[in-house]
Amino acid sequence: MVRGGIMKGAAKLFLLACLVELTLGWRQNQDTEFTFLLPAGSTECFYQTTVKNWSIGVEYQVIAGAGLDVGFTLISPSGYRLASDFRRSDGTHTVHPTEDGDYRLCFDNSFSKRSEKMVFFEVIIDSGNDGGHEEWADVATPESMVDYKLEDIRASMDSVHRHLERSRQALVMLRAFETRDRYLLEDNLWRVSFWSCINLLVMLAVAATQIYTLRRLFDDKKRVCT
Repeated sequence: MVRGGIMKGAAKLFLLACLVELTLGWRQNQDTEFTFLLPAGSTECFYQTTVKNWSIGVEYQVIAGAGLDVGFTLISPSGYRLASDFRRSDGTHTVHPTEDGDYRLCFDNSFSKRSEKMVFFEVIIDSGNDGGHEEWADVATPESMVDYKLEDIRASMDSVHRHLERSRQALVMLRAFETRDRYLLEDNLWRVSFWSCINLLVMLAVAATQIYTLRRLFDDKKRVCT
């Protein structure tokens, strides 16, 4: 009888693990992260398909390139301009509710004729549901699960999922900031090294010129005839 109770408890724990996996894995394919090079003097557009009454969030960050700035435009499937930034290093935009169709995300570098930019952006899609309630309903059919108060478990799992998703988004943006700072440090190191070499060459040239001038002053080749 004890063994039967242990097996029953293990089965319940396995079922709960499946529920957690379904809940947390529901939105993993909804979000998109991408890093690309935006050539000088050009504009690149990306498209994201959404369903009506969902929500879409866009976060972008310029991590490399002169000025660390780009233009950004978010256009709805019906052709309306929902957001527009000009020469910004980062930005965050959210649209709720959405329309059926493809949203267009355009990054503009036409104002820079010589410098390309490295841009990171993330598209966050929220379907508006509680992350797999249908899966919960399908799996939680046995009467033995009533004791676990499925509604409380569902609410707790949804809360955990929301907090984990926010933490993941924060970590992604921190990683983008870290990448941008690393590129800045490398660029500053190159500039410091370059001008240090220039200064060293100038100092050597000045020293050689001074030595040559002093030697010419004391080198008297004239002879006195008596």
